[in-house]
Amino acid sequence: MNVQEVLEKAQDTVTVKRVYGTPIEKDGLTIIPAASVSGGGGGGGGPADSGGGVGYGVRARPVGAFIIKDGEVRWEPAIDATRIALRGMLIPIVALIVARSIVKTVAKRR
Repeated sequence: MNVQEVLEKAQDTVTVKRVYGTPIEKDGLTIIPAASVSGGGGGGGGPADSGGGVGYGVRARPVGAFIIKDGEVRWEPAIDATRIALRGMLIPIVALIVARSIVKTVAKRR
């Protein structure tokens, strides 16, 4: 596979079709899922006999959906419970580290 073929496949991967999913219709309600899609790649090579390489990566995560009902459109964001839980755990840890630093500073002054 040459560099041009890899680039063409990468372009096919990161398209608007990946951002907006196939609309789902049921009972007068239409849902259009949406995702955040990003990608990047790179490649390199040397003299003709030493070879080279090409690679790319794609990241996609759901961000929400457009809900269409009775001609009205509204946005419903996706909630990432794991991300919220990790932030919830991180805040007390940071607070404990800050409190420890304050206690050490006060102890040194006495």
